[in-house]
Amino acid sequence: MRNSAAGDAGDHVADGWSLVVPVKPLERAKSRLAPAAAGGLRPRLALAFAEDTVAAVLACAAVRDVVVVTDDRAAAGALAALGARIVPDVPGGGLNAALAHGARAVRAVRPAAAVAALNADLPALRSAELARVLDAAGKFPRAFLADAAEIGTTFLSAGPGTELEPAFGGASRRRHLSTGAVEIRLAGVDSVRRDVDTGEDLAAALALGVGPRTAARWVGAAG
Repeated sequence: MRNSAAGDAGDHVADGWSLVVPVKPLERAKSRLAPAAAGGLRPRLALAFAEDTVAAVLACAAVRDVVVVTDDRAAAGALAALGARIVPDVPGGGLNAALAHGARAVRAVRPAAAVAALNADLPALRSAELARVLDAAGKFPRAFLADAAEIGTTFLSAGPGTELEPAFGGASRRRHLSTGAVEIRLAGVDSVRRDVDTGEDLAAALALGVGPRTAARWVGAAG
């Protein structure tokens, strides 16, 4: 059910947000990062990105819980140890099917939950910046945050009673706008927008300051 009119969604998030984070099998993850992370470093970095992302999300006071959708056993074990709930990628139909499945898993337990999808490749994520994005998102039935390039999307939310309708991948900013989601325009939330697909993206995230797992993997590889 689509609800494109702004309402009092923010009044119904007192119970906290549930965030859905998709993690693809690590051996296939971050293929565009291969030139900067040869050999076995690429899947290890992909896992570190996800760990730092999930740890920062769980440290955000506005977040009640995190659902990670993945079929990767290593990722599932590491992220469950941080406190995430693991949901198998039963649809096996790609990113958007996984996100919709995760949102359904959340609402099977909490039918009135406010749900947001978040990329797993935000190693510089700051909990305080995520809190600002969630606060802004809570004012609308559906809202999203564009990536640093302003082409893709790193965050998409759906308030209580509203379907998530994820349309991630490629030029998803335009697609999310076309479905009626409101674009969040905030300064000072760079860490929520800085996803990492390429070596240049990783350099930009490192400049922002990445989380401890990404830093350890990257420094260890460089050493």
